[in-house]
Amino acid sequence: MQIAVLVKQVPAVDTVKIDETTGTMIRDGVEAELNPLDLHAVEAAVRIKESRPGVEITAVTMGPAAAQKAVKYAIAMGCDRGLLLSDRKFGGADTLATARTLSRALLKAGPFDLLFAGERATDGETGQVGPACAELMGISVLSYVSAIEEISDEKIRVVRAVEGGHETVESPLPAMVIPVKEMNIPRLCTLGGKLRAKAAEVPLETAEALSMDAAETGLTGSATQVVNVTYPKVTRQGRKIIAADGIGTAIEEIMNLLEEKNCLEETGGDTK
Repeated sequence: MQIAVLVKQVPAVDTVKIDETTGTMIRDGVEAELNPLDLHAVEAAVRIKESRPGVEITAVTMGPAAAQKAVKYAIAMGCDRGLLLSDRKFGGADTLATARTLSRALLKAGPFDLLFAGERATDGETGQVGPACAELMGISVLSYVSAIEEISDEKIRVVRAVEGGHETVESPLPAMVIPVKEMNIPRLCTLGGKLRAKAAEVPLETAEALSMDAAETGLTGSATQVVNVTYPKVTRQGRKIIAADGIGTAIEEIMNLLEEKNCLEETGGDTK
């Protein structure tokens, strides 16, 4: 069985910055990490590998050259190999353009029997790329998966977390599985895994290698673009009431202020 896991390198949450001119995220020189929710997808794939003979896992990502660190982390967790899609033409891609590029690479590198993707990325919070890849590849997508009940060479049965409870769904393979974090606890990388990841060569695929032109990927091929960037302003406005000027006057001012804010209610003729 051949399994592919989509992973993404994201900026650390406290270092996220947006280019106000292009509306795209600034990634150069920013501390980055493997998207936390992708860890659950990798863990799910590795557990299948441990429970079935003949399973191989490929970790796939799109990003700058530094994004191979995300792939190597997945290899350290137990994936067998990695694939990096990196090209300046891919820069500024929205979720649709990203899905086009990833699905093209998956179809070229495959065929894959089972695919995994994280629920969403912490730098975008859209949750669209995994399902979009499945749609473009013409395969089933199983989202919000909390458990895998059964898997064979032909089908998979999972439990999905839905509003108000859970449902059991069965799908033929190939299929895209998108786990929720309750599905598992990602393992820590062992020393052996880290050494294997360090020695691993991560192949590179470019836009030319995937036969993609500018109209299909990157900022030009994106269906959506950020037209304006604003930042919330946190301001605190207060009013000082000084009791030293007279306690009676201070109490009266406080009561008037509470009344203006509709914080008082009348009970039995009294205001409380």
